[in-house]
Amino acid sequence: MIRWWVSALQLTELFVSSVVHLLYGFYIFSTAVAGDLSQGLNGWFSNPILDTRLEEDESRGLTIAGDLPPIVLVHGIFGFGKGRLGGLSYFAGAEKKDDRVLVPDLGSLTSIHDRARELFYYLKGGQVDYGEEHSKACGHSQFGRIYEQGHYPEWDEDHPVHFVGHSAGAQVVRVLQQMLADKAFKGYENTSENWVLSITALSGAFNGTTRTYLDGMQPEDGISLKPISLLQLCRIGVLIYDWFDIPWLKAYYNFGFDHYNLSWKKIGVWGLVDCLLGNTGPFATGDWILPDLTIQGSMRLNSRLCTFPNTYYFSYATKRTRKIMGVTVPSGIFGVHPLLFIRVLQMSQWSHPPDVSPPYKGYRDEDWWDNDGALNTISMTHPRIPIQHPCHLVVKDSECQPLQPGIWYYKIVEGDHILFIVNRERAGVQFDLIYDSIFERCRKHVFRKTLPTIPIPNEVLQ
Repeated sequence: MIRWWVSALQLTELFVSSVVHLLYGFYIFSTAVAGDLSQGLNGWFSNPILDTRLEEDESRGLTIAGDLPPIVLVHGIFGFGKGRLGGLSYFAGAEKKDDRVLVPDLGSLTSIHDRARELFYYLKGGQVDYGEEHSKACGHSQFGRIYEQGHYPEWDEDHPVHFVGHSAGAQVVRVLQQMLADKAFKGYENTSENWVLSITALSGAFNGTTRTYLDGMQPEDGISLKPISLLQLCRIGVLIYDWFDIPWLKAYYNFGFDHYNLSWKKIGVWGLVDCLLGNTGPFATGDWILPDLTIQGSMRLNSRLCTFPNTYYFSYATKRTRKIMGVTVPSGIFGVHPLLFIRVLQMSQWSHPPDVSPPYKGYRDEDWWDNDGALNTISMTHPRIPIQHPCHLVVKDSECQPLQPGIWYYKIVEGDHILFIVNRERAGVQFDLIYDSIFERCRKHVFRKTLPTIPIPNEVLQ
């Protein structure tokens, strides 16, 4: 009888979670469409002289700021860049705070490896090369989207960039920097980690999240999916969406699996059945973002990622929980987005299955209870598993001036996982405080230090 009740509760929770996520997705999509329609109508009544002046002002601003390193905003899971979802901004318009900001559109569900490769070619230009070995292992095309003109083709060690990553976007940038250090891009033998001037993480997914297990990843391996779960429904929906391959719909939003050739035109009905059965496609090989966001997947990535001595690192870890009489609970009902409230509660009570080996030595459930509804706060501060990277907790910004490269400065911020994206009004003043501090740091406190070359007399050398 108890098992029936447990199963009923689990199915009810799955139903509620699915409905909430679908409604929120529909809200975002309809908001984007409504915004585009409104903009189209306004175009009929706009003043062409005024529009020309605005374009001239924008061009003038870009010219003035031309020597400044670009700030590249990298979205997280289910995110989108400039040009997707019409005029909707993933970063809620934060990109307008500076004249040299780029907002790439990367795969919203593709693996961190694939997104890092896409980000490189977005900046440098050319056809995305996912790597021959990786492509064969995962069963997809080696080459993807073509960027006729890179958004920052001069990018190199003398022209580095600032990266700001939200959620999984922060880990994407770290993987890209390691690829640059490893000279992993064919035809670019001069890349180095010094192409990256700074990395700022906003709710960065450095060490994985227990939410992946709540959503359907198996805690045994962090790769396979539970038979009945939110992620199974997501998997089925994504495969069908990509199979129908409706051009205007995918122009609005794309999960990023085009290099898997999932369209009905290429794989037919039986190809879709094969994908749904888990025999082929990104979900069969684990080449999608959720396995990278488990604790085990993050450990696999972190084991080969470095914190480099000439790069500046800063992270904002968000939290929507508090302790009452030693018990971790959500910090208020109205302060957490409806999309995240159930998960904040579940993550604050997470218990690793007792019959499954812990993901790493020294693991404790209570370390992972503070969370923002998507990520655990312990995961967002800095890379810490399997190896702790140099770090410094920031209480007041004045404490870390001047900034030193090679150290992860981190700050704990009250907010849920989507407080600082999509909807600017939700965060209010806090939105401007966060992004103003990020942009000010990039422009005023982060710069490449070069030691002066001092001639040494021959008699000293002798």
